[in-house]
Amino acid sequence: MSNIVLEAKDIYKSFTDGKTSVDVIRGLSLKVEAGEFVSIVGSSGSGKSTLLHVLGGLDRPSQGMVFLNGQRFDNLSETARGHKRNQYLGFVYQFHHLLPEFSALENVAMPLMLRSDAQYKDAKERSEYLLERVGLSHRLTHKPGELSGGERQRVALARALVTQPALMLADEPTGNLDRKTALTIFDLLSDLKKEFNMAMLIVTHDEQLAKSADRILHMQDGTWV
Repeated sequence: MSNIVLEAKDIYKSFTDGKTSVDVIRGLSLKVEAGEFVSIVGSSGSGKSTLLHVLGGLDRPSQGMVFLNGQRFDNLSETARGHKRNQYLGFVYQFHHLLPEFSALENVAMPLMLRSDAQYKDAKERSEYLLERVGLSHRLTHKPGELSGGERQRVALARALVTQPALMLADEPTGNLDRKTALTIFDLLSDLKKEFNMAMLIVTHDEQLAKSADRILHMQDGTWV
């Protein structure tokens, strides 16, 4: 059985504005193994976030192929890609993207409740455990507007883990936080990666976070350098 969780082969991504076509990703290939921590660094505008969206099935490549757990992923319908994301991937962004009308517990449970075989009792128990694990057992019923920036990011981290993903994709997970809070999130990421034995692919400007990875990839003008 393959040990490769995610594989991209010769990925290109272009955007068209009128008659002008802009190549954002130019022929990138990548493999992430089970349990591996890979960081991607590069200046703003180098294509890092676009690449993460393509790898996570949020967007299709213009050319090339993406495989998730050994199966072709990029050519699936939007609905099918959504099911695969829910099954294998967790996402954390610089901005938490929590639903403001729902509590911390409900936000974390949401990915599980979207599954056809969802059981509220199981989703609630797992969400409570993860919120306790990230230090928010006292904030279960609080809505995002009642939480600090660091607390909201910890809720987002718990939400990314609730489906027990094989791979977490994170786009600047500490980029919108003060240094002390960023270090707390950094420590949580490291601990939870080990606890859940998952792979992580993180786009970051944080040198400490990048250097803790098993492998650092440098990106510039849509390609590796």
